[in-house]
Amino acid sequence: MPSDPPDSPWTTQSERAIYANPWITVTEYGVLTPAGTPGIYGVVRFRNVAVCVLPVAADGTVTLVGQFRYPLQAYSWELPEGGCPVGTDPLDAARRELREETGQIAGGWSEILRLHLSNCVSDEAGVSFLAWNLAEGPSDPDETERLEVRRVPFVEAVRMAETGAITDGHSIATLFRARLMALEGRLPPAVADALAY
Repeated sequence: MPSDPPDSPWTTQSERAIYANPWITVTEYGVLTPAGTPGIYGVVRFRNVAVCVLPVAADGTVTLVGQFRYPLQAYSWELPEGGCPVGTDPLDAARRELREETGQIAGGWSEILRLHLSNCVSDEAGVSFLAWNLAEGPSDPDETERLEVRRVPFVEAVRMAETGAITDGHSIATLFRARLMALEGRLPPAVADALAY
């Protein structure tokens, strides 16, 4: 059972494993709420850190990946993404995911964001990278993936996030962080001109 940090208004009283598979575990905790009342809290723990890549071409286009997302029962446009086993290097996973999903290999990399993706029910963490100096090659998607790859101007990708054409939270946060960094002049020189608008 986890020990509650001293500044936590929650008190954990019990712990029960509900479900586990190779990607997640679900645990139910008996708790005392901040109001002092008894309750339960279900937590989904992830075995991977989510990685997201914003691949930037010299002409200012970025690469999007489209796929059907089973939990949503809907098609989704996203940046290239994947999982990094906890305890391993997110950059290595980002390189792998970019190559597998798009066929691209990047000569330049910069981490631009760390975030929690659904912190009211899970501990899933994410890391986002800019990638540039792209070389094209063959993709090698996972056998469960049916991917459509498309390049669009950065401004169009940001607008897709603004209008709801992109709904994936990790992609939206990455696009908006890159846009903010562009406005503040904090992008690597190699991508600053490509993402300026």
